[in-house]
Amino acid sequence: MDMQEQIRKIGIVPVVVLDDAKDAEPLAEALIKGGLPCAEVTFRTAAAEESIRRITAKYPDMLVGAGTVLTKDQVDRAVSAGAKFIVAPGLNPENVRYCIEKGIPVFPGVLTPSEIEQALSLGLKVVKFFPAEPSGGLKMIQAMAAAYVGLKFMPTGGINAKNVGEYLADEKHILACGGSWMVKKDLIAAGEFDRIEEMTREAAALVKEFRG
Repeated sequence: MDMQEQIRKIGIVPVVVLDDAKDAEPLAEALIKGGLPCAEVTFRTAAAEESIRRITAKYPDMLVGAGTVLTKDQVDRAVSAGAKFIVAPGLNPENVRYCIEKGIPVFPGVLTPSEIEQALSLGLKVVKFFPAEPSGGLKMIQAMAAAYVGLKFMPTGGINAKNVGEYLADEKHILACGGSWMVKKDLIAAGEFDRIEEMTREAAALVKEFRG
């Protein structure tokens, strides 16, 4: 199964910010038990690299990627730690080419037709749409996608349990959604992994409800 199909089947990619790598393994366990065996660990914190390393060492079958990747150095560090895909908030052609050369799937962020065409020129078939809700949400994606047949989007930003269903229902355009509502920083900091597992299970149920 290729990366795109794995992500499509999972449906919701938990976007995780970890301030302390000690939380990485219990968080991963909660996501797996909850039915979303995937995580986009953002490179916004110093603990990101070690967190990816710990998760992929203990749960090698879990689909773990690195998010908010802005430089080639971060790409190298993420891949070395075990990241299986790279996500960026915007489209940096140099970084995208670097990922392609290394053979690692990359999902850069886009907001406009011009950025979409730049992504297509680089050979990409899946892009992130960020920040999704503040930028017009699903209606914006559908309006742009009409001109780009076959392109898939991974919207992230402002997506939650109340609105994720409308995105998931549009399988023609939406590969999967990124969301952080089930992995909030305060829950992680408080060690409330049972609650995270419960909310993850609820999120996984939404994928099943809207995608079968």
